[in-house]
Amino acid sequence: MTAPEENQTTTRRRAPSMSPERRREMIIQTAIPLIAEYGAAVTTAKIARAAGIGEGTIFRVFADKGELLQACVAEALSPEHAVRELDAIDLSQPLPDRLAEAAEALQAHMSRMGAIIGSLGHHGGKHPGTVRGAGRDESTTRIRAALAELLEPDRSALRRSPEQIAALFFGLLFTQPRTQDEPDLTPQELVEVFLHGALPGGAK
Repeated sequence: MTAPEENQTTTRRRAPSMSPERRREMIIQTAIPLIAEYGAAVTTAKIARAAGIGEGTIFRVFADKGELLQACVAEALSPEHAVRELDAIDLSQPLPDRLAEAAEALQAHMSRMGAIIGSLGHHGGKHPGTVRGAGRDESTTRIRAALAELLEPDRSALRRSPEQIAALFFGLLFTQPRTQDEPDLTPQELVEVFLHGALPGGAK
């Protein structure tokens, strides 16, 4: 095979270039754990190395480092990932198992948010104000709706509507008290208290 033919073959076999939107998403996903670790002090060079790209590639899809940081905060606050995980929970499972999976997914979502916001907060980072065009209320509404869907198969056995129970469960997850003397409740323990109350054996 001649040299020109080899070059043509190489060109034909080369993988198609990544779209700007896909590249942007890849950079954000790579940057989020680094921001959680280093805060706003993380460099674009470090992010580029972790992503396996040149630093200049970052600035083809982001105007500057500040815009990248804001995009990462918005991604961390977005309910998209949490809603997808809630929607993927098997509705044929018993209610306690469904809620335990939901609690685990939402606790992970809160941990991601806390890691990013906390890290940037310590380094002078700014809250983006909105989450992909949706405010906090809309984000909360979407998560509650996904929780209500998990409760729907047991509607007839619930004392209140799935929507009201979902709101209560959501509130419990986001307002769990932290104490130094007691370990955090596991998702299963939290669900047990939520469904059966604080008294042993569900006593009244």
